[in-house]
Amino acid sequence: MTTVVSVKSAPITPGQRIRRLLAAREAGVFIALVLMCVFLSLTTEAFLSSRNLLNIGRQVSVLGIMAVGMTFVLITSEVDLSIGSIYALASMATGILIVDQWQLLPAILVGLFIGGVVGFLNGVLSTFGKLPSFITTLGMLSVVRGVALLVTNGEPVTVNANSGSLPDVLAQFEFLGQGTFLGLPMQLVFFIGVAILGWALLSLTTYGFRVYAVGGGVKAARVSGIKVFAVKIWAFVIMGVLSALAGIVGLAFLPSAQAGRTGAGLELDVIAATIIGGASLAGGEGTMLGTVLGVLIIGVLRNGLILLGISPFWQTTIIGLVIIIAVGIDKWTSSRRVS
Repeated sequence: MTTVVSVKSAPITPGQRIRRLLAAREAGVFIALVLMCVFLSLTTEAFLSSRNLLNIGRQVSVLGIMAVGMTFVLITSEVDLSIGSIYALASMATGILIVDQWQLLPAILVGLFIGGVVGFLNGVLSTFGKLPSFITTLGMLSVVRGVALLVTNGEPVTVNANSGSLPDVLAQFEFLGQGTFLGLPMQLVFFIGVAILGWALLSLTTYGFRVYAVGGGVKAARVSGIKVFAVKIWAFVIMGVLSALAGIVGLAFLPSAQAGRTGAGLELDVIAATIIGGASLAGGEGTMLGTVLGVLIIGVLRNGLILLGISPFWQTTIIGLVIIIAVGIDKWTSSRRVS
């Protein structure tokens, strides 16, 4: 007669739970965010005002929407540098259609479709084309912005009462960027909605599991039957659509865009925020909560530097140092995990 002996694992103590929480990358980002907020609340009078906090939420929303998409791309060990140009082209295309008296929904869908197509091209060239995504999207950055310049002939696109758009469509469009819902700016509402959907897709679906699997090891993912190229292409498509959405929301708030300047440099802030939040350039790591915290770090830092009266030149320098430190932390921690 065989005797089965069951071994019960020791219960996890509260102290162990706390240590596990503190060991998470998101915990460090959260602590840094809290310390920044405490410092700014003690050194400035306006930081904790409801108006300023809502302004921070509004300011980080466009960046946050794009960072949600970048999380998918970075986890698959790819990168997208064309998002600033997609932001510009999609927003200007939507604006042109509204000025040409299109209804709002079709105009927005065209803008989102443009973002999806560019994302699809990035994905195909980076997978089936076997080009490094850094090179592919760097080239697409110039191609897409060039298309925006050709379409607009370098002229700004302005959506207002004098542009010829339908009054009811203009009112609806302005509400998307300037209205409020339950006291929150609509831009922030869009960011919250996109972040929740991104979290659900990444954490609760088979696709999210495949994203992590592909980023963790392409060969192992293929052996497991995962279609690696399809997973990566869809990540780029998500990135493109969210870049377009961010551009449309941005144009609804500031109803003027110019192909040569709109969205320029956004990709650097988006990548920085995502990496600060815990996504790894090596792939396989990152969470939506971490991305949201990283976005808030960037937003609070920019807002705090302004409230403290720091020179705009120093602001640029400090943001650059934060990006370098964030990438350095990512590299150092990943090398320690490997060793």
